[in-house]
Amino acid sequence: MHFRHAGVCVVLALLMPVQERAAAAAASCESLVSVSLPQASITSAAGVTAGGFTPPAAPGRGVPPALARTMAALPAFCRVAVVSKPTADSDIRIEVWLPASGWNGKFQAVGNGGWAGTIPYAAMAAALARGYATAGTDSGHSTAGASFALGHPEKLIDYAHRSLHELAVHAKSVVNAYYGSRPTASVWNGCSTGGNQGLTLASMYPEDFDAIVAGAPPDIRSRVHAVRLVLHRFVHRTAGSYIPPEKYPVVHKAVMAACDAKDGVTDGVLENPRSCRFDPKVLQCKTGDGPSCLTAEQVDTARALYADIKHPKTGQVLYSPLLQPGSELLWSALAGPQPFSNATETYKYLVAQDAAWDPSRFDPAVDVKKMDAAAAVLNTAGHNLKPFFARGGKLLMYHGWSDQQNPASTSIGYYTRVVNAAGKSAVGRSIQLYMVPGMNHCQGGVGTDTFDKVAAIEEWMARGTAPAQIVASHATDGKVDRTRPLCPYPQVAVYKGAGSTDEASSFACRNPR
Repeated sequence: MHFRHAGVCVVLALLMPVQERAAAAAASCESLVSVSLPQASITSAAGVTAGGFTPPAAPGRGVPPALARTMAALPAFCRVAVVSKPTADSDIRIEVWLPASGWNGKFQAVGNGGWAGTIPYAAMAAALARGYATAGTDSGHSTAGASFALGHPEKLIDYAHRSLHELAVHAKSVVNAYYGSRPTASVWNGCSTGGNQGLTLASMYPEDFDAIVAGAPPDIRSRVHAVRLVLHRFVHRTAGSYIPPEKYPVVHKAVMAACDAKDGVTDGVLENPRSCRFDPKVLQCKTGDGPSCLTAEQVDTARALYADIKHPKTGQVLYSPLLQPGSELLWSALAGPQPFSNATETYKYLVAQDAAWDPSRFDPAVDVKKMDAAAAVLNTAGHNLKPFFARGGKLLMYHGWSDQQNPASTSIGYYTRVVNAAGKSAVGRSIQLYMVPGMNHCQGGVGTDTFDKVAAIEEWMARGTAPAQIVASHATDGKVDRTRPLCPYPQVAVYKGAGSTDEASSFACRNPR
């Protein structure tokens, strides 16, 4: 269907129900290459048969079996590739997938992880399977880390925020051209970097999306990267200060013994880790060292992993704790032999601008300030969301308490600052945060890490108020063995005193004591 021909044909098309318009337009998928986009071009548009899409494999690796099965179950769709060049040095790759039939009338864009560099096909597939027109971007580069930024400040801006706006504008234009109408609602869905991208859109481009799901977002990214390196240097301050991974279960068992029952249920999950008062000194070896105890230096290291990150000379608090009680089994992410790669990449290419920079050279006394200055372009998640909220925007945040990469305290701090700026009336109407006990980074862990974020935001948009709880589940070997309500922060799930402790109905959301 060519929409350049105005008049009766267009009027009749617009009068057709959404699904009928989609079916009628599917035959013209290939003609989308002629659609004109500002500072961008459609490089290909082709129909994909049901189960006919195979995503590009990572270099040296095949397509993971789970992803292959997901793709095999997809319905037919129109696959559109867009290249956006808002600056002379920009090369933003975007893909838009349009259901050939059964379109729900809505648009869902999906976020990236880490330094991006690839199209998020798995997340797009999940959106398409629900009937959404969907889109994703590589954020403007195709490298695995941050080397793309060296000597390319415009590409760094593309990664930081501009590619997100380009995706929103161009993808919705493609949707409009294909179906003959703009989406009735536009939703963003992302975790980790994708969560930060959601906060960035809400603050910098408040008109691009109607609702945003943002999971485990790093807030002030320059500072988060810096304090990861500060913590790692403290962990390795001497030859004996490092805690080997073999001792993680020892610490975790002691934490559970001290705090697990505080929420009324002994189940291996801390509903509210902030209420846990645990001193690693209880594990200090009587003499020497051993596999089931910590040396005095290791005790100090363990304490630091739960504590505020402070400037080594002034004592100034640089950041809230990066890890919470309950996260011990995955301490290697931030306290392992090597520092967290995203932090190292940031310093290498944005601060030192030297691919050979060695993280052992990081000096917390001076390099935090350097990181704040050189990586400030990454700090795109502003706290004033009034423009987004004023047009009815909804922001659903979630974060795992046991997150081993992005600190759970980040989301609490960001949420608090947004509410302070917007007023308490925004809570439940415009913004809501759900902390997930026992969940690791975005997924996994001993907690109930599986829940339908998209259904939750759809319910919110339909009813006008955020869900009073979101039922989440945990599965072992693919079989659900526990459900639990996720509560609006600061509420926590409290056992009612009767019923199975593995059933969500046995718990109520209440304010912590």
